[in-house]
Amino acid sequence: MYISVCPLWIFCFIITLVSSSSSTVWYEDHISLREINTQENFSFPKEFLFGTASSAYQYEGAYLTDGKTLSNWDVFTSIPEGRLGDVNMEGIDHYNRMINAILKRGMEPFVTLTHYDIPQELELRYKSWLSPQIREDFEHYAEICFRHFGNRVKFWSTFNEPNVQVVLGYRKGTYPPSRCSKIFANCTRGGSDIEPLVAAHNIIRSHLAAVNLYRTKFQEEQRGKIGIVMNTIWFEPVSDSLADRLAAERAQAFYLTWFLDPIVFGRYPREMRDILGENLPEFTKDDLKSSNKGLDFIGINQYTSRYAKDCLHTACEPGQGGSRAEGFVYSNALNDGLPLGEPTGVNWFNVYPQGMEEMLMYATERYRNIPLYVTENGFGENNTGVLLNDHRRVKFMSSYLDALKRAMRKGADVRGYFTWSLLDNFEWIYGYTIRFGMYHVDFNTLERTPRLSASWYKNFIFKNVAQSRDNDA
Repeated sequence: MYISVCPLWIFCFIITLVSSSSSTVWYEDHISLREINTQENFSFPKEFLFGTASSAYQYEGAYLTDGKTLSNWDVFTSIPEGRLGDVNMEGIDHYNRMINAILKRGMEPFVTLTHYDIPQELELRYKSWLSPQIREDFEHYAEICFRHFGNRVKFWSTFNEPNVQVVLGYRKGTYPPSRCSKIFANCTRGGSDIEPLVAAHNIIRSHLAAVNLYRTKFQEEQRGKIGIVMNTIWFEPVSDSLADRLAAERAQAFYLTWFLDPIVFGRYPREMRDILGENLPEFTKDDLKSSNKGLDFIGINQYTSRYAKDCLHTACEPGQGGSRAEGFVYSNALNDGLPLGEPTGVNWFNVYPQGMEEMLMYATERYRNIPLYVTENGFGENNTGVLLNDHRRVKFMSSYLDALKRAMRKGADVRGYFTWSLLDNFEWIYGYTIRFGMYHVDFNTLERTPRLSASWYKNFIFKNVAQSRDNDA
């Protein structure tokens, strides 16, 4: 969806609401769902949302279609200027049709305002997230979304994975705008010590502005919820030493709580303040006032876990934990030459279901039982290893859902689970070489073929919805 002379940065997570039951699927290498439910005596709440996650840039294409202008990712992948102009009604109409079609089929749209890509015009005009001007533009954009779609959209997320966007775009330089210091990559511009802090600060302030706008002008009438979606990694200390245990805490501070603590508590985490000191930007009084009610929910994107190694008391190379920008922690360490969890064909991604349980409990305990949604969780394979009988994906989903249930039994207020992803799609710097879809996509013909995981997930949802209804009867 696109507005004004710049793209409207909207991305829909489609939450599937199902209404019938189906048979249980069995797998030799994993305990059956029937046995799990019998052993745990567990059922999902009646209002629990199951679904799949997607993003517009990764799914839709539509390059320069219906008023869309260049985004930063359009420029990065090589594929009338102005601000706050007239609304692009072709974009509005497109997403109106999409939202109406979702609702007509008994599903619920769960909408994220921005998922990495932003109008290139803002990058050229004032360096996008490095400028405080972007707060005003983001608030204006959010208001248009709330006004046009809020009567039907009841779940809003301001940002998807801003921590990934900042770390890869401004510290490591592998995502646009490709800014970093030389110690991290061969960037031609940027500074990994300060610019990530500035970009993150402007994102947080933009989030708070959009939330305050929604609460004061729209929420009472539209009766929706608003939150933020974060990428999460569970960090285990690489050893039992106190230094490595503290390093695991710093790893969370310089990745997750960097964004969530200011939104919830009005301040950056202590570990960041101790290391960065005056380099951390300060919030205004209005920002702090907004942070008192900054979230109705937290979206948790959970895929993998890693070992964390101390670099405060052990010499590490810059870019591998040996810098203030990284919190003096190497967050991709090996233990006896091995990573945490089972390796996959994706270099950043290891399977470690326990990390799901740990992450949900960490968020529950730190953020005072703010409701949680698992907004992304899925299994990726290299293009060369694609099979329609994707048993590894089924095993992954089953084991991570088991971990989610364990966390809920311990008290985590998890209200939804959305798998990434419904379809194979464009996976950012990996292009079309990695496949996360429950549906195989032939990128030459665009033919879609369901994999085994699609029928497994459908059966899982039907069974659990039916069980919830039986418990209410």
